[in-house]
Amino acid sequence: MIGKLKGKVDAIGESFLIVDVHGVGYEVQASSRTLRNLKPGDDVTLTIDTHVREDAIRLFGFQSEFERSWFRTLQTIQGVGAKVALSVLGVLGPQEIANAVVLGNWAAVEEAPGVGKKLALRIVAELKDKAPSLSLAGLPATPGGGPAAAVAPVGLPAAEAISALTNLGYNPAQANQAVALASRELGEAADTAALIKRALKELAR
Repeated sequence: MIGKLKGKVDAIGESFLIVDVHGVGYEVQASSRTLRNLKPGDDVTLTIDTHVREDAIRLFGFQSEFERSWFRTLQTIQGVGAKVALSVLGVLGPQEIANAVVLGNWAAVEEAPGVGKKLALRIVAELKDKAPSLSLAGLPATPGGGPAAAVAPVGLPAAEAISALTNLGYNPAQANQAVALASRELGEAADTAALIKRALKELAR
């Protein structure tokens, strides 16, 4: 199976691009968001999800492992195939999907072509249990190079925020530290939604 392609963009179509790898052109399906960020002649490295069927082999390309994880997870939901999953990722980036799931914002998911209200509601509801477990790069470091120390926040909003992030697949220690930093920045009066939004930004760095 092909897991990664590194080459030059040879051409871009409505829903795909051709990646030239040492003279061999690979047709790769990609989200509209990914395609908008590329142009012919660009050097490109894509994480690939390979789908093999009796009559065809299809390659789906992503700009990060994080994005591919969401692509795979979206397809575990009834009514969501590769086309719809790419459509969602074309409207919402991986972190924006995480925000929508945590906050129950099905309307944001409904913006994707081919996704109606009923399916958007199902996606948001089911992703809370099926969100990918992801390895995220670090939170801010101390001047000495070690991880920044953050005291575990207290109170119901902080606890709910940590629980929500953990349910999304984030490492509990990372979720705790991100919420601690968010709480420190926003103050004790911050509600759960505000803490989650700020913590997600921290985790996306």
